[in-house]
Amino acid sequence: MGLGFGGKEGSHVVSFLLGAALPTALLFFIASDMLGDGLSSIAVSWGNGTVLPPAGTPPQEKATATLTGDGEVPTRNQEVGFAGLAELLPKVAMEDKTVIITSVNEAWAKPESLLDLQRESFKNGEDIAHLLNHVLVIALDPAGFDHCKAVHPHCYLLELRSSANNLSSAERFMSKDYLELVWTKLTFQQTILELGYNFLFTDADILWFRDPFRHITLYADMTCSTDYYRPPTPFALDKTLNTGFYYMKSTNRSIEMIKYWRAARERFPGNHDQAVFNNIKQELVSKLQARIVALDTALFGGFCECSNNLARICTIHANCCIGLENKVPDLKDKAAEWKNYTSLAPEERKKRGFKWSAPARCWKTIGWSG
Repeated sequence: MGLGFGGKEGSHVVSFLLGAALPTALLFFIASDMLGDGLSSIAVSWGNGTVLPPAGTPPQEKATATLTGDGEVPTRNQEVGFAGLAELLPKVAMEDKTVIITSVNEAWAKPESLLDLQRESFKNGEDIAHLLNHVLVIALDPAGFDHCKAVHPHCYLLELRSSANNLSSAERFMSKDYLELVWTKLTFQQTILELGYNFLFTDADILWFRDPFRHITLYADMTCSTDYYRPPTPFALDKTLNTGFYYMKSTNRSIEMIKYWRAARERFPGNHDQAVFNNIKQELVSKLQARIVALDTALFGGFCECSNNLARICTIHANCCIGLENKVPDLKDKAAEWKNYTSLAPEERKKRGFKWSAPARCWKTIGWSG
């Protein structure tokens, strides 16, 4: 596809670093069981600024308890609670107790940005508008939360209160506070599973066109997207998996997978969750007998492997793309192509054999020729 790097191996490195970057860059990246030094207080609220309770706090006390006391730094082994989550999930979940989750900050949630694009893709997709009722949007800052509430019924605030950094911008990837939020997502997801709910996590820079649940492998503990699907097999261990889009069902094994994943952070210091996951996926299979399946890029594609047929596509991800200023216009182009495609009669669609055009802005950011 004209990559400006050293062949297949080089392209995998690029997809791993960049596909992980922005996806992760806000994956709802919501807290580690190991809160880092320099954070004095983390608060999670369901629109009311409630402070997190300490580990072991009885459920009835969680709404008002503080995490570590008055201004103390959390220890790296403290568990984190999520006030109001148990009450919110039944309002969002499908009949089979599955919830779709994504994450945003102010930059991603402001009008005409990623949240609006993703929501519009649900509305313009094939019979998936109803799925919007089952999307829980995690806001990483108060401004993002306010933007979310203005357009979406189910928003949950994760606020890093006492940080010198401001996570409202799109350029905080790999900062210390960003990494804490990235790792928090696993604690949050583990809590969802422990409450008996399945989840499908989707990055905000993913457009939806068709129902992805028709392609979820029910026997698997985890079904995950990938930047490159070649060789064309569903076996996850020969892929670089992209944790910007993945489904997990609530089982004892899936909970143990996330616990193992979180614990592995200590072995790979300074890395985000996707990098660590790709390093330990073999261990998850061998030690926990985890069943992980990779999703075909022909159905769940992206800008890394842009060979998607509009007649089959379910989602498209702005991976292998640097910068919100590049992601947004390229995703708008894809949304316009989709609307053009769906405006045609079925016979005309088949005759034309629509394919995606190259994501021109995103490809230029990393020197691709297209």
